[in-house]
Parts: sequence; C-alpha cells; structure tokens
Amino acid sequence: MLTKKQLQLLEFIHKRLQRDGVPPSFDEMKVELDLRSKSGIHRLITALEERGFIRRLPHRARAIEIIRLPDSLGGAPDAQGFAPQVIDGGQTQSAPPAPAAADPMRQAAVELPVMGRIAAGVPIEAISQVSHQVAVPGGMIAPNGQHFALEVKGDSMIEAGINDGDIVVIRETGTADNGDIVVALVEGHEATLKRYQRQGSMIALEAANPAYETRHYPEDQVQIQGQLVGLIRTY
Repeated sequence: MLTKKQLQLLEFIHKRLQRDGVPPSFDEMKVELDLRSKSGIHRLITALEERGFIRRLPHRARAIEIIRLPDSLGGAPDAQGFAPQVIDGGQTQSAPPAPAAADPMRQAAVELPVMGRIAAGVPIEAISQVSHQVAVPGGMIAPNGQHFALEVKGDSMIEAGINDGDIVVIRETGTADNGDIVVALVEGHEATLKRYQRQGSMIALEAANPAYETRHYPEDQVQIQGQLVGLIRTY
C-alpha cells in the first residue's frame, strides 16, 4: 500500500519517463508534490525503492528506473512484465519475452544518423555533418516523424539522467512546450541541449546541473531543432 504522496510521485516519474525518456529532477519532483525541500523527495524515493516500485541506477546522477506499477497506474502489484523506460545500450531485460506488438521496445531496430556532438554545457558550434549510424529501438521512433541522434558532450544535464558520452535520440520539430528537453540553435550557429522555458518574449534554456546558470535569449535568437525522445548508453 502506497501513501498518497508516494503514489503521486511514482505517477509523476512514470509520466515523465514516457514523455521524455528520462526521469524528472529532484527539484521538479519537489515542485510537483508541493514540498518545501528535497529531503522529503529523498524519503519518498527511498520508500518507493524499498517497496520494489523503482530502482536507483548506480553511477548515474538522479537516474531512476521504474520496475513495476500498482493497479491504479495500470500495472499489477506483482507484475514481472513491466518494461522499464530507461534504455541502456547492450543490455537485455530479464522479463519473460512478449510479442513484439505488445512490447514496443522489442520492435525492430532503426538505423539513425549521428549528427556529431551536442553540447550539454556551454553551447558549441552547430553540428550538421553525419559522423556514423546508431541502432535505435523501434519503439523510440514515432511513425510520422523524422529523427536523428547526437552524442552528448558535457555534464550540464546530469540531473536529467543525461551524461557525457550518451547518445540522445531527437525527433525533429520546430516547437516546444515548457519543460521539454530540446536541441536549440542559439544565434544561428551554436547548438545546445537544454530544458526549454518560455518567459514572455524571452526563452530560458535551463541546465539540469546547479553548476550551470540558466541562459536567457530573445525569442528570435533561439531556434528549436528537435525534442528529446530517447537515450542510449553503452558500457
């Protein structure tokens, strides 16, 4: 039996993993649950982990994997077939095999071009050349969209579970909603991976690392090139 706050937090993490492919930061959890400090979030995370609903992944800042869901969130208390939404390159799940139609993460892999490196830190020169190809699970790819991949350089998004050297899967789009993690082209020549926030006529590009400040630009100086839909990590 979960408390109201535990269930609320689990639902929030689950929805963000489904939407972005990465869990929310502790600050976002604190705001969502209307708590005064992150210590309350730590206690809720520990309780969910002890009850077997989530698992914190080692060597990955703020990375959380959902193991199972309660009935109220579309799972079953003892379900073993729930597929976590964190994708690690080269790893396989121990859950019983499921038909491809029922498990989108088991769909045939799709080859995507890796368009060089993207800065998760101070913006670097925009990337336009294809460096190599990467195999991406078919379930990450929307059937009606164009996608590409980028190698992450820097540590400004570590609290969103995005580390230096990761491959991010990007769906091409020119628009974004507040809170989306996007590839943004700044002043026509610098590309960066950040969380998008519109503030009136200004665009804020937020890092997920307290060591980096939020950068603000007039809206005509920021062009959205794509939205994060997946993450691949190899070891």
